[in-house]
Amino acid sequence: MRTSAGSAWQAAWSLIFVTIIAVSATLILAVPLGSAPDALSLGEGDVATVDITAPRSVTYVSQVQTSVARAAAADAVSDVYAPPDSRVARQQIARAGTLLDYIGTVRADSFATPQQKTADLAGITDLTISDTAAATLLTLTDNEWSAVRTETIAVIERVLSGQVRSDRVDDAVNRLPALVSVSLPEAQAGLVTMLATPYIGPNSFYNEAATTAARAAAGEAVAPISQSFVQGQTVVSRGKVITVADLEALAALGLLQPKSRWQGVVSIALSVIMSTAVLGLYMRRFHPRFFISPRLVAYLGTLFAGFLLVARLMVPGHTVLPFLFPSAALAMLITVSLGPNVAITTIVTFAALAGVLADGRLDVTTYVAVGGIVAALSLNKADRVYTFFWAGLAAALANAGVVLVFRLADPTGDTLGTATLLAASLINGIMSAAITLGGFFVLGSVFDITTTLQLVDLARPNHPLLQFMLRQAPGTYQHSLQIANLAEQAAERIGANTMLIRVGALFHDVGKALHPEYFVENQIGGANPHDHIPAETSARYIIQHVPDGLKMAAQHRLPAVVRAAIAEHHGTNMTWFQYQRAIKEAGGDESKVDPAKFRYPGPKPQSRETALLMLADGCEAKSRSDQPRNAQEIEKIVKSIFDSRMAGGQFDECELTMLDLQMVRESFTETLKGFFHSRLKYPEETVETHSAE
Repeated sequence: MRTSAGSAWQAAWSLIFVTIIAVSATLILAVPLGSAPDALSLGEGDVATVDITAPRSVTYVSQVQTSVARAAAADAVSDVYAPPDSRVARQQIARAGTLLDYIGTVRADSFATPQQKTADLAGITDLTISDTAAATLLTLTDNEWSAVRTETIAVIERVLSGQVRSDRVDDAVNRLPALVSVSLPEAQAGLVTMLATPYIGPNSFYNEAATTAARAAAGEAVAPISQSFVQGQTVVSRGKVITVADLEALAALGLLQPKSRWQGVVSIALSVIMSTAVLGLYMRRFHPRFFISPRLVAYLGTLFAGFLLVARLMVPGHTVLPFLFPSAALAMLITVSLGPNVAITTIVTFAALAGVLADGRLDVTTYVAVGGIVAALSLNKADRVYTFFWAGLAAALANAGVVLVFRLADPTGDTLGTATLLAASLINGIMSAAITLGGFFVLGSVFDITTTLQLVDLARPNHPLLQFMLRQAPGTYQHSLQIANLAEQAAERIGANTMLIRVGALFHDVGKALHPEYFVENQIGGANPHDHIPAETSARYIIQHVPDGLKMAAQHRLPAVVRAAIAEHHGTNMTWFQYQRAIKEAGGDESKVDPAKFRYPGPKPQSRETALLMLADGCEAKSRSDQPRNAQEIEKIVKSIFDSRMAGGQFDECELTMLDLQMVRESFTETLKGFFHSRLKYPEETVETHSAE
C-alpha cells in the first residue's frame, strides 16, 4: 500500500550506497595482483608455507648476490693515506735540534750548581725528564753527549723518512728502541729514545677521495654473478624464512612479476562492481525503503567498508590470521538490525571480496561465507545475551567444518597446522559474539539502531517512564498493556517485529501521564473535564499527548523506533468527537471550525509496526467505549476502524498489504472476543463510558 512517494530519494540513496561501497572496496583492494598467488603474498622475513618450485629453467644475473660480492670487495680495500710529507721531518728535526742545543747549554753552564741544572732540565715543556735521566745527562762526557745528540737526530730522521699514519704513531714510537745504534751503551740508548719520542708524529694523512675511488674500483672489478634454476627445482623450501635473494629468484622465474597496472585496476573494479551490484539489487528488490533512510545506508556502508579494511590487514599473506578474522560478527551485526536475509546476502558478497584479498583461496572464501551464514541463521530473535554466544559457537563449528573439509584433503597438511586452524575457528566464534555485542553498543548509539536486546530491556515494567505512567495514569497503563497484547498477536501473524510492537504499544500513550484526567481510561466516578471546556480546547488537550510523549521519550533517550510509535500511532487522524462538538457549538456551520485544530500532527505510519499500533489503538478504544455485546458487534467495530483508517489514507506510506490487513483484522477480532468473553456471556451487564478520543 506504499505509493511512489520517495522514489527519487530511493534512486539517490541507491547511487550513494553503491558509491560508498564501491569506492571503499576499491581503495582497500587496490593492491598489485601477481601471477602466482602463493609467491605474491611473500615478503622478506615471511615464512614460506609451501615448497615453491621453478616452473621453468632460467639463468639470470643476481643483482642481490653481485651487490653483496662487490660490497665485500670494496670493504676489503684499506684506507688510502697520502705519501710521507718531508716537511714534517724537517720541522720535527729542527725542533729536536733546539731542544738538544738547550740541553747542551745547561750542561756547559759552569756557574750553575747541579741542582740548578736539574731544575732547568725539569722545566723543559716538550718532554718530561726524570731526576735520574737528568743526572745521567749531566754526567755524560762531551763525547758521549755528542754521540747521544747525533743519534737522536738520526733516529728521528729514520722514523720520519718512512710513512707514519695518524692511526699508527704509537707503533712508530714503540719501534724507536730498535732503531738506536747498538754501539751506544744501554743508558745512552735510553736517553736517545726519551729525547726522540716527542718529535715522532704523523707525516701521512687519510685521503678520503682516494679511498672512495679505490673501493669503487675494487667493487667494479667483481664480475656479475649468475644464478641458475632448472625446471622443478625447489626455489624456496617450506618453512624457510624468505630473504631478498629468494624474492629476486621468484621474480626472475615470473612468480612475483606483477600484472600490468590496467589489468589490476580492471580486475579489482570488476570484483567490486559485481559485489556491490548484487547487494544493491537485492536491497532494492526486497528492502526498497532501505534506500530512503540515510541512517541505514550509512550504517551498512560503514560496516561493510570497516570489515573489509580489517580483512585487508588480516587476510593477505598470512596463514592463521584469515581464520581469526571475525567475519561472523558482520553477519550478526546486520542480522540484529536489518534481518537475517540481508545479513546472508551481505556476507556472501563480502566473502567474494575476501577471496580477492586472499589471492583466490577457495578455503578462505568458503570459510567467511559459511561462518557468516550459519551465524545469521542461528541468531534468531537475539533477545538474550547468550543467544549471541550460541550463534558464535554455531559459526565456530561451521568454520571448523570448513577447515576440516579443506585440510583433510590436502596431502601437504599436518596435524599441528590443522589443530591450529581449528583453535582459530573456535576463537573466531567467541570473538565474533563479543564484537557483535560491543560493536552494536557503539554503532547502535551512533546510527540510532535498536536491537531486540534493547527492546527487551525497555519492555521491563521497572523502566522509569513506565513507572511514571503507572503512578500518574494507571488507566492508560492498562490500556497500553491491552494494546500491546492485541497488536503483538497480529504482528506475529504477518511477520512484523513483535517486540518492537510491544514496546511501542507500552510507550505510545506515555504523554497522557502529564494530564491523565483528560482521558477517559483515567477518569474516576464519571467526572469528565471535557464536559466543561470548549471543543477546541478539549481537542488541544487530547492531541497534546503526542508532543508531550515525544518530549518525555527524548528526555529518557528512547530510540527512534519507539519515538516513531508515539508520533505515528494517530497518524493524521482527527479527534472526530471534538470536531463534531465544535460544529455543534458553532451552530452547525462547518465554515466556522478549522479542521486543522482537530487533527493530529502525524506523520502517517511509516512502518507496518506503527500501522498495526494505530489499528490496535483504535479498535481497543472503540471496543472499550462501545462495550460490544456479541461477536458480530466486535467484528463491526474492527471493520469500522479499518475502513476509516483506509479511507483516511493512513497506510499510504507504509508497506502494509491488503493481505496483511485481512490477517490483522482476523487476529484483532479473535483477540477482542477473548477480552470481552465474560461480558458476552452476561448480556444484562451494562457499562456506560464516554470516549475522549
